[in-house]
Amino acid sequence: MVTPRRTRVETVGEGAAVTTLELFFDLVFVFALTRVTDWMADDPTAETVLRGMLILVVMWWAWVGYSWLGNVAKADEGVIRVGMLVAMAGVFIASITIPEAFDDLPGGLSGPVVFAIAYFVVRIVHLGMFWICSRDDPQLRGQIVRWIPSVVLGTVLLLLASQAEGWVQTALWAGALLGDYVGTALAGASWRLNSARHFAERHGLIIIVALGESIVSIGIGVAALPVSWPIIIGSVLGLAIAGAMWWAYFDVTALLTEHALAEATGERQIRLARGGYTFLHLPMVIGIILMSLGLKKALLYIGGGEGHTLADPIYGIPLAALYGGAAIYLFAHVWFKRYLIGTVNVERIVVGVVLLAITPLVALVPAVVALLILAVVLCGLVGYETHRFRELRHQVRHGQAGHAEH
Repeated sequence: MVTPRRTRVETVGEGAAVTTLELFFDLVFVFALTRVTDWMADDPTAETVLRGMLILVVMWWAWVGYSWLGNVAKADEGVIRVGMLVAMAGVFIASITIPEAFDDLPGGLSGPVVFAIAYFVVRIVHLGMFWICSRDDPQLRGQIVRWIPSVVLGTVLLLLASQAEGWVQTALWAGALLGDYVGTALAGASWRLNSARHFAERHGLIIIVALGESIVSIGIGVAALPVSWPIIIGSVLGLAIAGAMWWAYFDVTALLTEHALAEATGERQIRLARGGYTFLHLPMVIGIILMSLGLKKALLYIGGGEGHTLADPIYGIPLAALYGGAAIYLFAHVWFKRYLIGTVNVERIVVGVVLLAITPLVALVPAVVALLILAVVLCGLVGYETHRFRELRHQVRHGQAGHAEH
């Protein structure tokens, strides 16, 4: 890649790994996810959760653009390093503003306007860095030009939403995100994917970040309460749930899908990356964050916070988030594997449906029992899959992934 010295853009190679700057970049998203979960937990109504999911999608769209950028040019070299750090500042400011992203608090600057401007800065920096990277690649530059309208539409609608209220504001947010996604899908598949390994690893790490938020939620939910046996038991159950979700992704699925992505070429590889990772990892993250909301409220109930007792059930939005989030995560996995490798995991579909079906019944039992049931179901799923597909699993993890389907 011939690049003027002043920009020092270095191309990513096929065997590239995620850089430490990209890991540093992800730290602001840990904070963002925590802010979204805390904000929803303070007032867990349907409207709050809907708005929380809209904020989450905006933050995801900010993150995912830099996952593509870091796959074209090394994130920790030259002008890209500077761009990443500037974008981090934008994301961090937007994260600080999350509680005011819809409703401005008294005093200070307008929260919705600050959020919209911070997001705009993140997108403009991303476009600028990609423009520099495409200097000697007319096809990539053409792709960027076709993509610009969706970026402009999304940011303008968010700025308009900052001046609106109520359902109009929510609708403008939804329109901004819809325009961004549809515009990206229609812009074509002339992007560049230099390293399938780097791209898959990058998205695997964001799943780790989201799962880390579920663990943080467990701790925050009981941080102000004296430690007790119910809190210890609830915390262990929460970790078991998070561990099962980690296992479901990283034990086999991550390996098979990375292999499928690496085997693909040309526009097909770009479409697999965009559809399987950019689009289908979002519902996985949404499922984890919803589950984190449920875990935080469940631990609060179990620990006796806010006047609750150990016998109190968790119900309503927190319970729907807990069980529904786990189901969304499983369904997204099925779709992801189907999209990348063409197989359908019936077991996960069945478990997801079961979780949704038993949610009303779980509202009748204490919160600790609700956690126990979810932990048993998810751990039972990964245990069953590990046993049933043990030989294929061994091939994937220790042999030829391309000859196994799980």
